[in-house]
Amino acid sequence: MSAHPPAILLMGPTASGKTAAALHLFDRFPVELISVDSALVFRDMDIGTAKPDRATLARYPHRLVDVISPEEAYSAARFRDEALAAMAEATARGKVPLLVGGTMLYYKALREGLSDLPQADPALRAELEAKAAAYGWPALHAELAQLDPVTAARLHPTDSQRVSRALEICQLTGRPMSALLAEQQREPLPWNLLPLALAPSDRAVLHQRIAERFAQMLAQGFMDEMQALRAKYRLNAGLPSMRCVGYRQAWEVLEGEAPAAELLDRGIFATRQLAKRQITWLRSDPTAEVFDCLAPDLIARVETRVARFLKQQKV
Repeated sequence: MSAHPPAILLMGPTASGKTAAALHLFDRFPVELISVDSALVFRDMDIGTAKPDRATLARYPHRLVDVISPEEAYSAARFRDEALAAMAEATARGKVPLLVGGTMLYYKALREGLSDLPQADPALRAELEAKAAAYGWPALHAELAQLDPVTAARLHPTDSQRVSRALEICQLTGRPMSALLAEQQREPLPWNLLPLALAPSDRAVLHQRIAERFAQMLAQGFMDEMQALRAKYRLNAGLPSMRCVGYRQAWEVLEGEAPAAELLDRGIFATRQLAKRQITWLRSDPTAEVFDCLAPDLIARVETRVARFLKQQKV
């Protein structure tokens, strides 16, 4: 038994069944739910984020849901601070923090701490944006590959946000971002963690789930939600909220940049790409215990593992 109190991480790609498993665990064990999702932090973004409905959130309260407006930005650093506070409060109440979601960067920030990277430089960022407008993001990605091949290898050539940030750090510090991250001080968490990963044994089945869920979102009024968001808030395509999967594709349709007939296919493709990145990250985590999210007895298996863990922790 560890000297530290227990905490559970329930990770997985989109549409892997994390929420259903988490709600079941809430019913069975003395846990408090903490969301690890960079889209669920936004208020009024409900359908396109697959946010649990109000009745569900009332019965199963989640920390770090509906934290900010879609006009604001939410960083990994802020997530870490607020998640640590929520975990400490849960532990103090005799509960076990259960962190559930699919934003892998947030898990990394929570478990490893944050490196001392320079703050954003608006002038330099504007310069990079102008350069990208002239030559395209793949050209800037090629430039990054010369300066920081390690970082460039893990970024898609059109990932404007991350390519821009990596180039910015290279130019501000004179060093590759990958080297700075490698030097960061790891800050062990004062919790004994049980990291659980829900991953598909057959990716084609997960892809079908994703397709069905995006079609259901459209049927539930996703485009009406987008129209309401644009009417209520001062939004633009560059905001983190509007870069969320699904919302970016809907924005392009409403701006006339893509035909409405393509929204379903474009949304499904983008969501599948997100799932691919999430699965790749999970496979790189040697500490995670992997469960087949397509198994019919998934929830029972997860419950058994959590029960064993909490018994070992004398909870």
